[in-house]
Amino acid sequence: MSARDWVEKDYYRELGVAKDASDADIKKAYRKIARENHPDAKPGDAKAEARFKAAGEAYGVLSDPEKRQQYDEARTLFSGGRFGGFGAGRGAGAGAGGTGFQGGFDVGDLFGGRGAGGAGAGGLGDLLGGLFGGGAGPTTGPASGMPGAGAGRPREQRGADVETDVRIDFAEAVGGTTLPLRLASPTRCSTCGGNGAKPGTSPRTCLTCGGAGVVSRSQGAFAFSEPCRDCSGTGSIVDDPCPECGGDGVSTRSRTLTVRIPAGVDDGQRIRLAGQGQPGSRGGPPGDLFVVVHVNPDDLFGRSERNADDLVLTVPVTFPELVDGTTITVPTMDGKVSLKVPAGSQSGRTLRVRGRGVHRKDGRTGDLLVTVELSVPQRLSSEAREALDAYAKATADHDPRAELTRRAEAAARRETAS
Repeated sequence: MSARDWVEKDYYRELGVAKDASDADIKKAYRKIARENHPDAKPGDAKAEARFKAAGEAYGVLSDPEKRQQYDEARTLFSGGRFGGFGAGRGAGAGAGGTGFQGGFDVGDLFGGRGAGGAGAGGLGDLLGGLFGGGAGPTTGPASGMPGAGAGRPREQRGADVETDVRIDFAEAVGGTTLPLRLASPTRCSTCGGNGAKPGTSPRTCLTCGGAGVVSRSQGAFAFSEPCRDCSGTGSIVDDPCPECGGDGVSTRSRTLTVRIPAGVDDGQRIRLAGQGQPGSRGGPPGDLFVVVHVNPDDLFGRSERNADDLVLTVPVTFPELVDGTTITVPTMDGKVSLKVPAGSQSGRTLRVRGRGVHRKDGRTGDLLVTVELSVPQRLSSEAREALDAYAKATADHDPRAELTRRAEAAARRETAS
């Protein structure tokens, strides 16, 4: 991608979000566009595929805090991406026989370019280098149009990161699993190896910019720099494009990856697959693939909020079992265990079964936390009703709310006295 393309593209508009949108809003917008325009959802739809690629490109920049900051600064600097109107050229001749103008600056210096009368360093080329790969650019003489000395090749550009979603069962999240993941995404063209040229040929260095992707031109006493129009800022020209990718160096194809889900993965956790994202440009490395894991809830088990390695389970018990104590059989993720409920236990008491939680690869092991809960019958038989009435009479002198009653009466007395 050329410097001008990068600056002029409105990634916020591409995703339909405001410039001050949060990371969560950006992710939500990207995932919606990607889902609606995925090649699997709209096979053969060229417009949807282009929208899918454009959204991925925008998300690759806006989802990275450092890249997003650089992008915002660059667009602010260029007042919305328009290159015209920047100051005078430093050391650039006014014409073939013109007089050099020494006050002001050359926009080419912003890209780290060299002026005809002096060398520029750093500038916007360093600021944006990690995003569109711009290197130090040459200055073109006003008469000859040939690149100046010291022209460099554009730097490699890393591919954008890609995000996808998978859904697994609770048991798979606890014990870990391996999943095949089928993706339809841009990848480095296997026919041309990513250089965009037909097999047996190679891209040639652009003679206009000398491979830098940026040229300068003089207009009167002013010099202006812009991406090279002959090579679109890439620094190279493909005379015979690859028949598969059309010269882009990237093709969309389906591929199957194996994703290892570790034991104890949390709902919403991202798993990184290095080098499985979008391919880089100009020989740059590919981005990463992030797999967002969604866990289906289980009917019986849950995860502890205090320690995700501990599993939680609620077991109903009867009143006599709480009073007298009992031994109950409770299920685990890999079988069952016997659990002793001490006599006099209150409803809501939590008992711990050690070693029956999540087993991490590093040796950490969680526990199973069993909460006993009093099961209150909705209906009673006549015999049960008689027994309950007899129990109520036998325990009439026991008031479980005696302390609450005492405090309420004390508060009432204070209110009356005041």
